[in-house]
Amino acid sequence: MFHTCNTAVESLAIPPFAPGSLGHVADNAPETTSADGAYPGESLGLPPEGHGSLASWRARIGALIIDWAACMLIALGFFGSGVLTGGGWRAWMILTMFFIESTVLSWLAGGSFGQLVSRIAVVRLDREPLGLPRALLRAFLVSLALPALIISTERRGLQDLVAGTVVINRR
Repeated sequence: MFHTCNTAVESLAIPPFAPGSLGHVADNAPETTSADGAYPGESLGLPPEGHGSLASWRARIGALIIDWAACMLIALGFFGSGVLTGGGWRAWMILTMFFIESTVLSWLAGGSFGQLVSRIAVVRLDREPLGLPRALLRAFLVSLALPALIISTERRGLQDLVAGTVVINRR
């Protein structure tokens, strides 16, 4: 099982990274460069575009919408319409499904369901497999919402900075 997980991450064939680098490049738009010709992800050792490059905001937000919709459907199937209209513990089931789905799929496949559909991946800066502890930490911080809104110049949310990860393109 773990060999399959490692193989999935290794098959991404991502370039070497600068571990711990927070970067200094301004991120004006997914395909734009700064005045000095640098591009988002350059300080992390990522290519400017294509496979292994920094994932765009469009792909990341699209993945989040897909994840939330899928988790909503799963929670509705398991717990009924109370997850949408009720209170108490049922009101937390969509978020709980999101946390579980994001943790397990990031650990085993390098990204949540929405990230897999959007063809983006969560990878560690040191190119090692993500591992369960980092997947748990990252999913927990994303579930809190606020850390995901604190963003570095390299399109890395607080969850990525803390977990030592980055979101890249699979294609």
